[in-house]
Amino acid sequence: MLHVQGGQMLQMLEKSLRKSLPESLKVYGTIFHMNQGNPFNLQALVDTWPDFGTVVVRPQQQEMTDNYYHYTNTYLIFSKHPKNCQEFLGTPEVVNWKQHLQIQSSQSSLHEVIQNVAAANSVKVKQTQCFLYMTPKTAKELLPSVWETKKLPLMSGEPKPINQEMFKFSALDVPHAALVNQFWGFGGNEQSRRFIERCIRTFPSFCLLGPEGTPVSWALMDHTGELRMGATLPKYRVQGLITHVIWAYVQDLEKRGFPAYGHTAKNNKSIQKMTGTLQHVPLPCDWNQWHCVPCDSLNT
Repeated sequence: MLHVQGGQMLQMLEKSLRKSLPESLKVYGTIFHMNQGNPFNLQALVDTWPDFGTVVVRPQQQEMTDNYYHYTNTYLIFSKHPKNCQEFLGTPEVVNWKQHLQIQSSQSSLHEVIQNVAAANSVKVKQTQCFLYMTPKTAKELLPSVWETKKLPLMSGEPKPINQEMFKFSALDVPHAALVNQFWGFGGNEQSRRFIERCIRTFPSFCLLGPEGTPVSWALMDHTGELRMGATLPKYRVQGLITHVIWAYVQDLEKRGFPAYGHTAKNNKSIQKMTGTLQHVPLPCDWNQWHCVPCDSLNT
């Protein structure tokens, strides 16, 4: 196990991961933001250097002190050889399998390895798979062959106008974390609220304020640079508000030079329709998350 640290090494890692897109996307997006100041204080581990086989990005060990806080205990993984990385992922210094944790990757081919390592450590695993998308501009820059195959325009499709007297663009504030947490499919608890607060403090966000001056639709980036936690209050749905939020948010992120991508559940037809309206590019790999819980903790 080797730590990739220092600007030169991290930039080399980012450049190398770019060659393995889109399968390396979750790790690439995280390393990109580590090279922009590493706001979440993450660390990158590899099996060998510079010709690595597997990369694991995780928080610093001093930040993973709560064994039950899987929002912090999150690992991003990419492997050039998924079938041969079991030993590396089973190393306690790389992944602490005694904690509640989650693993994210753009490689569904890691599933068998993660299951095997988890079973060896008496850990229960639940996998979630979603569709993965990139914005046209990001796809043209990072995956020109995919973008050209789809024959899409460079810019995202602009949605129909909304009532600008009723709805105003703004950014989320930390007190809005409770509202975001209430409607986030992966949230709804105190741990997720703290995670959302940190994302709001750390990264740019976008929302539409309604007539009451409070958010009615919003989107937020997570520590991997992915657009996540988007939602609209039930009272204001079916008006295309989230489409406007995502469209404006993407324009802002791309002006900053950030890669813009996101995922949606395979049964979420409304968001899939929105990505079509915005002409986002569907990727040939999945968004994967493995929620891991030690069996001992299930009995306590």
